[in-house]
Amino acid sequence: MKIESLDIFPLEYPTQRYFKFFTTPLGASGRPSVVIKITTDDGRVGWGQGVPISTWSEETLETSILVLRRYYAPVLKGRDPLDIAGAHAAMDKAIRPGFTTGMPLTRAAVDMALHDLMGRTAGKSLAELWGKQRRGSLELSWTVNATSLDGVQASIAEGRNLGYRHFNVKVAPDPAYDLQVVRMVRDAAPDGFLWTDANTGYDLATALAIAPKLADLGVRVLESPLPPRCFRGYQELKRQGAVPVYMDEGVISPLELEEFIHLGMLDGMAMKPARCGGLTSNKRQIELCSEHGLKWVGSGLCDPDLSLAAALALYDAYGLDTAAALNGPQFLAASVLKKPIRVANGVAEVPSGPGLAVEVDEDQLKELAARTIRDWNLSEPIAGR
Repeated sequence: MKIESLDIFPLEYPTQRYFKFFTTPLGASGRPSVVIKITTDDGRVGWGQGVPISTWSEETLETSILVLRRYYAPVLKGRDPLDIAGAHAAMDKAIRPGFTTGMPLTRAAVDMALHDLMGRTAGKSLAELWGKQRRGSLELSWTVNATSLDGVQASIAEGRNLGYRHFNVKVAPDPAYDLQVVRMVRDAAPDGFLWTDANTGYDLATALAIAPKLADLGVRVLESPLPPRCFRGYQELKRQGAVPVYMDEGVISPLELEEFIHLGMLDGMAMKPARCGGLTSNKRQIELCSEHGLKWVGSGLCDPDLSLAAALALYDAYGLDTAAALNGPQFLAASVLKKPIRVANGVAEVPSGPGLAVEVDEDQLKELAARTIRDWNLSEPIAGR
């Protein structure tokens, strides 16, 4: 069995509700994504999805298409699709790693597709491939991300009405506003798991000042308070010990995570398969946290469809015990799956079946891809053979 082709489908999902990462220099936009279909010479198929977005990283929809078509597809064709480690080594040769893995958000699509194909070939779920037990459902956290206190109140009420018990709050750069928002959320859901995510938006002085106040309000996690290159700043926050400091941005490969752990920079990790090159890397990061006695939470990059299914499968298999901030269902208004992932009362149903355990509606996929190619004025064809 060899990889015969890799087809590329650029997508822009329509969105609902305000989310800061969907506001670009050109104004409001949808959620960019790229779906890939790997086909073998005997007709087996695996599906994967990358979620590039310029407001969060340097990867864009256009660069993802280019890299998949001109760099990754040529080195993957002819390979054994079950040799996932070999595929990563080949992609490292195609685009040499710099400080860390090259094009991780794009590479995640390949890694997910190979896992999907492996599971389908073996007739096993991802949990079974990893020797883990499946639980079948995962509680989610509602993301509060509003530009006014009235908007905050409305968001909290909506989340509560939809059955959500746990909340994550986007904070930074204004600590006074942030504390007001966190207090409102805490008052509305005093028994919920509450964490704050600064997306690297504080400076060190502000982070040190606000951390004890967040702890007093019942915040359990302060995620990404500083840019990841601020090594000494993270060390100082960890020494302060006011609230557990978790990292996200900047931790791509297990190598960085292990180095950061030994440097005393963090208390835990916010996991995201989409961020770090896929399931292979993120699974190892969960294992590293366990080996070093660190905690982890499950998060995402407003993941649609296949990327959401991959994250759910990973967190479910590895026994995530807090609500996951997988907010694709909260902010995205479309799906290319025959049966979209079900979320009811703040609980996501983890798809059951081999591989990623979801089925792509290829007609819907091609329709959304054609619309995206037209709207984005993309010159690349859909096929990446």
